[in-house]
Amino acid sequence: MGQRSIDREIHIDAAPEVVYAVISTPEHVREWWPDEAEYEPAPGATGTLGFTNRPDGKVVPLTVVEADPPRRFSFRWAYPLDEMATEANSLLVTFDLVPAGAGTLLRFAENGFDESSAPAEVYDDHVTGWAYFLPRLTPYVDRLVSTP
Repeated sequence: MGQRSIDREIHIDAAPEVVYAVISTPEHVREWWPDEAEYEPAPGATGTLGFTNRPDGKVVPLTVVEADPPRRFSFRWAYPLDEMATEANSLLVTFDLVPAGAGTLLRFAENGFDESSAPAEVYDDHVTGWAYFLPRLTPYVDRLVSTP
């Protein structure tokens, strides 16, 4: 079947610096995505994301790959807890931020889905998950920039 990816673009009415903080720091990430997030937003840092309020609640490891404020933040995740993240055992999430007028164009990609490491049901679950979570970014950022 080959490699599959999830790609999305969202325009957010805030400066790239604000959007970068929202997609890279645990205190902000917890507000729009997982229930728990513990990591340092620095290359090579490891930590976890917790989806504990779901019926199948789980904690997954994360390794930060790139942290280039305010342009790019990427990490590998969804690999076995007792292993290091590699291209063969994890998924790569990348957020690219491009200035767009007074706002930011956020380009999102999740790569690494293939039949041997990520069956179709995993891919479908991630497509559904990102379709739910990514749109939560805009109202969260709106609340941040409108709060005095």
